[in-house]
Amino acid sequence: MIIKNKEEETFNNPILPGFYPDPSICRVGEDYYMINSSFMYFPGIPIQHSKDLVHWEQIGHVLDHPSQLNLDGAGFTGGIFAPTIRYHKGVYYVITTNVNNGGNFIVTATNPSGPWSDPYWIKRAPGIDPSLFFDEDGRAYYTGTRSPQDPQYMGDQDIWCQELDLNTMQLIGESYVLWKGALKNAYFIEGPHLYKINNFYYLMIAEGGTEHFHSVTISRSKDIFGPYEGNPGNPILTHRHLGKSYPISNTGHADFVETQNGEWWMVALASRPYGGYYKNLARETFLMPMIWEDGWPIVSPGTGKIEFEYSIPNLTKFDVDSRANRDDFNKETLDYIWNSIRTPRKQFFSLTERPGNLRLKLRTQGMVDILKAPPYDESKRLCYKEKETIVDNPSFIGRRIQHMNFDACTKMEFSPKNDLETAGIAMVQDNNHQFRFEYSIENGEKIIRLMKCIAKVDMDFHAKTFSYENIESKLEQKVFNSQIIYLKVSVRGQDYSFYYGSSLDSMELLIENVDGRILCSEVAGGCVGTYIGMFASSNGVACDNIADFDWFEYIGEN
Repeated sequence: MIIKNKEEETFNNPILPGFYPDPSICRVGEDYYMINSSFMYFPGIPIQHSKDLVHWEQIGHVLDHPSQLNLDGAGFTGGIFAPTIRYHKGVYYVITTNVNNGGNFIVTATNPSGPWSDPYWIKRAPGIDPSLFFDEDGRAYYTGTRSPQDPQYMGDQDIWCQELDLNTMQLIGESYVLWKGALKNAYFIEGPHLYKINNFYYLMIAEGGTEHFHSVTISRSKDIFGPYEGNPGNPILTHRHLGKSYPISNTGHADFVETQNGEWWMVALASRPYGGYYKNLARETFLMPMIWEDGWPIVSPGTGKIEFEYSIPNLTKFDVDSRANRDDFNKETLDYIWNSIRTPRKQFFSLTERPGNLRLKLRTQGMVDILKAPPYDESKRLCYKEKETIVDNPSFIGRRIQHMNFDACTKMEFSPKNDLETAGIAMVQDNNHQFRFEYSIENGEKIIRLMKCIAKVDMDFHAKTFSYENIESKLEQKVFNSQIIYLKVSVRGQDYSFYYGSSLDSMELLIENVDGRILCSEVAGGCVGTYIGMFASSNGVACDNIADFDWFEYIGEN
């Protein structure tokens, strides 16, 4: 019998704070593995390990080689969508969608920490959000989301299923539409998962879009291909009826697991708005208990909503080797918390050229993607030619922002040679919603400045038209003449303050209480979270300059 750890009787949500959307989970013996969407960040699909469902340790990335993950040309809300992890007869399977380059694919491993195989691309598998189900007879099934041939309304989609040959990793037989969702004219149904429990096949999905009206619904059938009957209690999880002032919003896209001790737990995404209905931390991973009643799941029994605190699972505490708040860059490889933007086609950083430092090479690519707006006729809601987008792999190494309140600081050595060369700290929501706290030259003097970049993109769903405006403004700057500079960002809710100095003991305020709401999807659009990290750029002109970062420290509290 497993005894609860007496030192901790409760746990706090979210279990993975910050940008960890679309959780998928599986158990192998007493070990639990969980993955999340990674969109256009490289490496892709972080994989976490736990033994108690509460404390998680990242053990790698599923997609950590360019041969596995082509993110060329991907926008921030592009790349890798909604992966699912499953285990079958000694093999771990991850299935997902690369929405920009290739579509749906599977990778496999015998060890969840890797190495993972190159992709098995699945032919004739349209749509997104694929999932795998292994039946008791050993047959495998693919379940996904696709648009019908003749959609009747915006967001009209089908949940479909087809058998998968594990030898060829290709679909066989006929495909079947399983369900259209719980609501009449349910829109943007997605994220399907199949389970078999007590001789019923259960199909759990998300519907209502990924924002405020997100929800989790479920149906069941005696036959894998249906017909499926919806749960009379649907949705089994949503917060849309609680209003936008509730501290947890847009709950959905879930997966569940039974522990070796017979308990059931669900993981789902949700967000924590702050400073108004603004979600800089984007979609995070939450954990909640689940029971079965009359053949249907009851999520968070007694309240029906995600709580910030629950009693811990009946499992032995997992002692996590937690990552330090400070990275001194003393290894030859980057820690798992760090990512780059898109697939690195050229080596732009080094941990060995100057040991104990992260060296970034200045590249011509800046932090802001170049977008050229088409001529736009508002009256006709048409554009006359396609929007041109130039996206690349900038010299940026960043990590997720995971807290409403945090301090981030770095020690940088950099000597700009002209007014196009810059380096420093960047906070990135997407390609055109950023703060860049940077060191450069202006009018022959070395300066430290804060740049705010705002881009406004309006998209009409039916006509697929765009209007584009880009505003980049200097909020504040000061003359600075040292090659070594300390940069610090101090964030309290939506108030962002910026400090600099030649030592930690001589930090000066550049500007305080800048509104941070540009770093959320409510302003920027899309559905990704905010990153903070180190960058360097020559902004269009070839050069051989470098910027060295001795360490980076991130300390957060919610």
